[in-house]
Amino acid sequence: MTQILRLQPLTRQAFKPFGDVIETDGAHSYKINNGTTTRFHDLAKVELLGAEPRPLISMFRGDAFHLPVHVTMLERHPVGSQAFFPLHAGKWLVVVAEDHGGKPGEPIAFLVEPGPGGLRGVNYHHNVWHHPLITLDAPGDFLVVDRGGAGNNLEEYFYQTGWTIPG
Repeated sequence: MTQILRLQPLTRQAFKPFGDVIETDGAHSYKINNGTTTRFHDLAKVELLGAEPRPLISMFRGDAFHLPVHVTMLERHPVGSQAFFPLHAGKWLVVVAEDHGGKPGEPIAFLVEPGPGGLRGVNYHHNVWHHPLITLDAPGDFLVVDRGGAGNNLEEYFYQTGWTIPG
């Protein structure tokens, strides 16, 4: 039998133990390019650890999920961070958990919606347990920044019983 996992809004403070919220609202910014462009500076900490690391920029296209969503597994990346920034204005979910002795604890689910400053993304710090991409209601494209290079940067954990995020 699955347990109920309640959604909460994504805030910088609530997400801080797991990574960074990538958004322009409240971010340090300044004008560049002769005043024609605003730079929102240093929005997330990119982490590249291990042997021969190199940054990757990729595009992910997430299939549409519809509530309720069942959470039965989480993954983490031990030698690099992983940032997701939507290229669409749709809603999506972020599910994370604290580490408990090499296994994820009880998950926390965040609803991500565009904020006052526009689209919002997240950057999972290295070794943070999280669910793979969950785009709600319609497929969605994401710009992803993570680590390439030598070594394995993926661990998965499957719960014996899972959680349900209700509709």
